[in-house]
Amino acid sequence: MTPKRKLAVVAVGGNALIREKGKESLPDQYAAACITMPHVVDMVQNGWDVIVTHGNGPQVGFILRRSELSAHELHTIPLDYCGSNTQGSIGYMFQTALQNEFKCRGMPNQAVTVVTQTLVDRNDPAFQNPTKPIGSFMDEKTALQHRDADGWSVMEDAGRGWRRVVASPQPVRILQQDAILKLVGAGFTVVGVGGGGIPVVENDRGEVQGVEAVIDKDLASALFAAKIKADLFLISTEVEKVAVNFNKPNVQWLDKLSVEDAHKYLAEGQFGKGSMEPKVKAVLNFLAWGGQKALITNPDNMLRALRGETGTHFENG
Repeated sequence: MTPKRKLAVVAVGGNALIREKGKESLPDQYAAACITMPHVVDMVQNGWDVIVTHGNGPQVGFILRRSELSAHELHTIPLDYCGSNTQGSIGYMFQTALQNEFKCRGMPNQAVTVVTQTLVDRNDPAFQNPTKPIGSFMDEKTALQHRDADGWSVMEDAGRGWRRVVASPQPVRILQQDAILKLVGAGFTVVGVGGGGIPVVENDRGEVQGVEAVIDKDLASALFAAKIKADLFLISTEVEKVAVNFNKPNVQWLDKLSVEDAHKYLAEGQFGKGSMEPKVKAVLNFLAWGGQKALITNPDNMLRALRGETGTHFENG
C-alpha cells in the first residue's frame, strides 16, 4: 500500500524573489525563484504535497510607483488589482521554476497557480484605523494633496517622509480553499494565497468586491493551513532558526519554541516588528486554530529541518 502523502503549506518570504538590493528586475526575480523552488521540489520528492504561498510587498510597491509615474497618461491601478497582478506574475515565476525542476529530475509532477481571494469583514476596525504603509515616499504637501483629492489616508513614516497607509484587516476565509485542495488531490503543486490573498468583502447580497487593503501574508497562510488541516505549516525566511537576543553577543538560536515561551518572548519584544514577530504570531495563530506542527527555517535548510536537524520547531500541546 502506498503511504499517505503529508500536506504542507510553505509560506515563502521576500528573499525568495529579491535577494539583494539592485537585483530587482523580473529576470533577477525569476533567477531567485530558481534558487528557492528546488527546495520545494525536494519536499515533493520526499512525500509531501505542497502548497506554496508567498509575499508580494516589493512587487506591489513597484506597480504602484509605475502607476504614479504614468498617471498623466494611463489609468491608475487599484490596490486589489495590484494584488491580482502580482499573484499572476509571481505565480508564473514559481510554477515555471517548479515545472523546470520537476522535468530536470524526471518527475511527472506539474505546478499551477490559483488567483486567490481572501474574505475580510467589511466592519473590521482596521478600516477605521489604516496603519499599513504602501507605495513611495512623498513630501508633506504632496501627501496632503492626495489625501484631499484622492481620499487617501497618509502619515509621516519614521522621519523618512510621508506615505499612504491602508487598512490591514484580519483574514476570515480563503475563498478558493476547496479548489486548491482539489488540485492538490489531483497531484498538482499549487501556488496560491499570494500576498495574503486579494482582500474582498461581501455586500448585503453576498457578492464579493475588492477593497483597498493589505492582508498579512503569514497570518493568511496560517489561517489557510489550519482550515485545510495541513500536517505542517512551514515559514521560509532569511535565517536558519529563530533567535532571542538577535544580533547581540549573547544570541541564542532556538531549536524548539513552546507556545508559552513564544508568548513570553513576544511580550519582551525579542522579535523584530517587521521581520520575525509577524511570523511567530502567525505560527501561534496556526496552533491556536488547531494546527499541530509548524517550522521556521530558511530555504536551504528545509529538508534538514524536516528531518529534525535544524530550524525552529513548534508543536501544539
